[in-house]
Amino acid sequence: MDATPAPPLRDATDADVDALVALIESAYRGDSSRTGWTTEADLLEGQRTDPEGVRAVIKSPDSRLLTVEREGAIVACCQLEHRGDHAYFGMFAVSPACQGDGLGKTVIAEAERAARETWGATEMHMTVIVQREDLIAWYERRGYRRTGRMIPFPYGDERFGIPQRDDLRFELLIKELG
Repeated sequence: MDATPAPPLRDATDADVDALVALIESAYRGDSSRTGWTTEADLLEGQRTDPEGVRAVIKSPDSRLLTVEREGAIVACCQLEHRGDHAYFGMFAVSPACQGDGLGKTVIAEAERAARETWGATEMHMTVIVQREDLIAWYERRGYRRTGRMIPFPYGDERFGIPQRDDLRFELLIKELG
């Protein structure tokens, strides 16, 4: 059993936008992302998010952008969005320097708790690029199940990156929140 204490999560503010964009980019894109295991650099180039997208999540009345700080720097974040009886989990990033130390596992557990307590959510939904088998397996170990429901990748919209292959798509993963 992991004895790592749950990190204190706080809601992001406008002052966090630049740090959050840098964190998300470092976890998923470019050479810096290759030091961690969550990189999408072989699948997508370009940006993963932008300041406008992060700011929109912070400002949305149905969303929370939760952050974790260590020594004054934001090292993890995730988005929770209230969607009726379930919550959507997205924009999840852990600094490559902190990956593998259990931080991601505790952040997702705290996000699930927050979704239950804040909105009474009975399920957590997320979408993951199907080619990310290692990441999907990580989520499955945390109780998420594959649904087989596919969502097309937004080809042609460079706000989501520049695809390096033509078969990208997302799969919906769901976890019952007890």
